[in-house]
Amino acid sequence: MADSTSSRTFLEIQKKIDSGDVVILTAQEICDRVRGGETFDLGDIDVVTTATSALMSGTYAVLSFKVAEPDTFTKAEKVWINSVPAQVGPCPNERIGILDLIVLGTQTSTSDPEYGAGDLFRDLVSGRQVKVEILTDERQNLTSFTTLKQIPHAMLHASRNAFKNYLAFVNPGKTEISTIFHSKAMKGNYEEMSFCGCGELNPLENDPELKTIGIGTRVLINGAQGFVTGPGTRSSVDKPNLAGVADMHQMDPHFLGGFNTGHGPDIITTWAVAIPVLDKDMLTHILKTDDQIPLKVVDVRTRKPIGEITYGDVWKKTGHEVVFNRENCLACDDCSVEEICPVKEVHVDPDTGLQFDRLRCFHCGICVSLCKGGAFAADLGCVQLDGVDHPVPVTLRQSDRVKALKAARDLKDQIKKGQFKITAPVGKIIFSDTP
Repeated sequence: MADSTSSRTFLEIQKKIDSGDVVILTAQEICDRVRGGETFDLGDIDVVTTATSALMSGTYAVLSFKVAEPDTFTKAEKVWINSVPAQVGPCPNERIGILDLIVLGTQTSTSDPEYGAGDLFRDLVSGRQVKVEILTDERQNLTSFTTLKQIPHAMLHASRNAFKNYLAFVNPGKTEISTIFHSKAMKGNYEEMSFCGCGELNPLENDPELKTIGIGTRVLINGAQGFVTGPGTRSSVDKPNLAGVADMHQMDPHFLGGFNTGHGPDIITTWAVAIPVLDKDMLTHILKTDDQIPLKVVDVRTRKPIGEITYGDVWKKTGHEVVFNRENCLACDDCSVEEICPVKEVHVDPDTGLQFDRLRCFHCGICVSLCKGGAFAADLGCVQLDGVDHPVPVTLRQSDRVKALKAARDLKDQIKKGQFKITAPVGKIIFSDTP
């Protein structure tokens, strides 16, 4: 192994990047090698790229764009984009024909209960034209159309993203219940489990002491370079998360979108964060694998703890990617997968049969337990909980390790090509002791 020193600086590591003499590994590459029996010292790794892709409700967009010529109307009172409600303001818009809008990530279309702001953001980033409807203070109804290219200011803000992993959910009750932690309803009697969190890939899991992640840290949000702006809402020492911002014009549509839950649409967001390995204490956290990272199991009805497992129990030896085999499709009269798919990437075409959008797939796995013919396959695993007389199968994942790993790899490539600079944060993030 390489010689190691007691500590290093951001500048020293960036100089190694600039010279081409740098060792950059994704968090999964490191953990795979640890599982293979390798040991590491400080001099063996310079930068680890981390990532997480999951439902992140605390996401919203700030948009500012022209909708009409000056003096066409006095003020906009209400606005909808593709029927998704937008908040007008905070800046005034009197007679100028330009609107400043805030669109919350969990807003639902007034015309389609399965279309939400996450779908709208993806449509914008994909370059699709969207419909803007305005109700003025004089009760006029105006309509215009726009694309992201015609929106000069389009920033995606994170008010609560990139949790240091999350929770697993079960329903001990006798009856199923509707919940945001399932795509429709969760069965009772411990018949299934859902969970969220990317385990060993998670940025805050790799730098829990926030030695490199702080205010001003450069990150990728949905593939676009952005910045950490501070702690997210409901952050605490035990359950930290981040706030951030990035330009929607630079985003990759494959990293974001809508996800339908039992209580309506939510939003998928993907972060990637580079962690310079500054000292041996940091390396200790970076070398932790899924089976060393705790995952609390809670009652989905009350959030009260039921037990604790590890991310190794839900990610190790499981199929991270959902595989589609059209030959196994039974051509059911009513396709249960088409009906429930949270990202609407499955549909039945009258001429060509069952269609599956691999790029849009979130790999949540709900299709696996519902498809009678086995056209969708992935081993989601099962967990044995203390006091429960049967293994509890995982039926839904609200994090996507496939997209998270791609984001970590993309960040690694950008660093190597000199397209992404690593700099020290301008301020320290302090989390409160209470959620």
